[in-house]
Amino acid sequence: MTHQQPFFELIHTSKKSGARIGRIHTAHGIIETPNFVPVATNAALKSIDSLHANSLGIDLMFCNTYHLLLHPGPDVIASCGGLHAFMNRSRPIITDSGGFQVFSLMYGGVSEELKSKGKKQQANSILKISEEGVVFRSYRDGSPMLLTAESSVQAQKKFGSDIIIPLDELPPYHTSEQTLKRMLDRTNRWELRSLNEHLASPGYQHMYGVLHGGVDRGLRKVSAQFINSHAFDGIAIGGSIGKSKDEMIELLTDIVPMLDATRPRHLLGIGDLASIERAIPLGIDTFDSSHPTKCARHGLLFTMNGFVKIEQTKYKNHNFAPDPLCTCYTCRNHSCAYLHHLFKAHEPVAHILASIHNIHMMMQLFANYRKAIAEDRI
Repeated sequence: MTHQQPFFELIHTSKKSGARIGRIHTAHGIIETPNFVPVATNAALKSIDSLHANSLGIDLMFCNTYHLLLHPGPDVIASCGGLHAFMNRSRPIITDSGGFQVFSLMYGGVSEELKSKGKKQQANSILKISEEGVVFRSYRDGSPMLLTAESSVQAQKKFGSDIIIPLDELPPYHTSEQTLKRMLDRTNRWELRSLNEHLASPGYQHMYGVLHGGVDRGLRKVSAQFINSHAFDGIAIGGSIGKSKDEMIELLTDIVPMLDATRPRHLLGIGDLASIERAIPLGIDTFDSSHPTKCARHGLLFTMNGFVKIEQTKYKNHNFAPDPLCTCYTCRNHSCAYLHHLFKAHEPVAHILASIHNIHMMMQLFANYRKAIAEDRI
């Protein structure tokens, strides 16, 4: 009998913490964990073309179903051979369900929701949330669209992503216990429908279950038990995880031990350096965020010795790379003085060079994390 490689291979758990090294096996390659997952919202990293993106050693890239559903549409992507061929990427891709964007339409995003204490900001974009799914207006032409557990999976099947996410209802931080419980129950039903739709024709794709329950430990436990007891290939920690980093870490400290240790754990939408540093020792395997490219567009460059704010006057005559030890394309070919000039002159290439550097630094940072865990230093 031929031995079938498990989806997730746990290599080592640190003797110092819960940090761990693993490998996620997919049809398009292996994802070394822990790892950072850059967000390519519209099947493209901001300011980085596929040629440079493919050279950066990105094991897993995140694309957004909601945006791709509206344009160019699943059928167009499928006719082009799926996302890998469409965006010229040979390595693994993960797509979400569109559920987070529904939340954003309704409450204006996480930071806006916290400020508004859960009051609906853009309710006119959401026409109806029911057991069937969500009816919303397209931000492109205002036409009504229905997103269901089944249609989300069907779209992701056409995308051909390696890892797919079931439809979930993401509650805001300011949610009553009764409403939170009702939303979790509906999310579990949607996730089960999504899983059934996926398993009807799994192909090479894998599905993560999404852990919900807000900051309520009891509901998080209920959600964990639900995911652990069903055939999800991995676990994505979603929903509101606190209004501060301290609250998030306290929550993760409590809920990670509830999760099946044989499955990879992904922290949705978190990718700032401070959060990563505190979450890796808890046993989080992958993180997705647009943070590095967003910082790059604002002239904030990552280095192993802190941040470089490249538009500051002190870099005007700085004829050295942002990080002299960095081997990225930007640092091998350009100085801080040149990058400073590009940003001050508002040249678009500034964003390209800064983004290449920041993504490269994130890949190097996580390689360092894996080495430190292997040596039980984290």
